[in-house]
Amino acid sequence: MLIFLDLETTGLEAKDKIVSIGLIAVGAQEITTKYDLVYEGKKISPKASSINHITNEMLKNKPKLQESEAYKFLCEYNLPTTTLVSHNIKYNLQMLLACGFTFLGNVIDTLRVSKHLIPECEGYSLQLLRYELKLYKSEKAQSLACAVSTSEEVLLGCAIENVLLAHHALHDAVIVKILYEYLLESATKEEMTALSFKNVLMQKFEFGKYSGRYIEEISVCDRGYLEWMLANILDLNEDLKYSIDYYLQANL
Repeated sequence: MLIFLDLETTGLEAKDKIVSIGLIAVGAQEITTKYDLVYEGKKISPKASSINHITNEMLKNKPKLQESEAYKFLCEYNLPTTTLVSHNIKYNLQMLLACGFTFLGNVIDTLRVSKHLIPECEGYSLQLLRYELKLYKSEKAQSLACAVSTSEEVLLGCAIENVLLAHHALHDAVIVKILYEYLLESATKEEMTALSFKNVLMQKFEFGKYSGRYIEEISVCDRGYLEWMLANILDLNEDLKYSIDYYLQANL
C-alpha cells in the first residue's frame, strides 16, 4: 500500500503540535481518503493560522490525534509492506513520533527526490512545485479518482474541483500524490526510496546574501563565509551542509 500524507501544525518548532492530518491510501483495489482536525493541547499561533487557515475555534472539541480516524488508519496499516510518501517526510515523522507513532514501512520524501531529479528548479516547496510543474492541471482528475472518507462536514481534498486549498492537509496530500506520479516518469519507486536517504548536492543558495548564486562559485570567491556557516549555524540544512563541505573540499 502507498499512503500519501500531509500534516498541518501549530508552528515549525519541535514543541509545536499537529492540528490536522490528511492522507490518501492507494491499495490494490481501492483508494481511501482520511482527513481530521485534531487538538493536542497547544493553541495555534496567528502566524500558523495565516498559512493553514485553521483557527483555535475550529479546533474546539476536536479529538486528540490518537483518537482520530486518520491516525487509527495509519496504525492499522503501519506495516513493513506499506510505503509512506510525504513532502519533507523527516519533519512529518518527527511530529508523529512525538505523538507515539513510529512508522515500520518504507518512506519516500518527495522533497528530497525532487531536489535530486529536478536540480535546476527555482525552489522545492510543495506549492512552488505545484505551479512550476503544472501539477494543478491534474487536480480535478485526481479528485474524481479518489474515494472520500472524512470526518469533516465539508467535502475536501479529493473532491476539490473549483477551490484552491493550499496548506490544507488533505489537499496537499493530493498534490504529493500527483508529484509522486510525476517523479515516477524519471525514477522507479525503489529508486525514489533510495534517493530519500541520499544527500542532495545542491547547486545554488536558496537564501541569504548569496541567494541564487552557485555554491561552487562562492567556495572560490568567499571560502571564509562558507567555513563560517559550517562552524556557526547549528541547524543548517543537512543537504546544504553536505553541499558546502563538498565544494570546499573540491576547491582545496
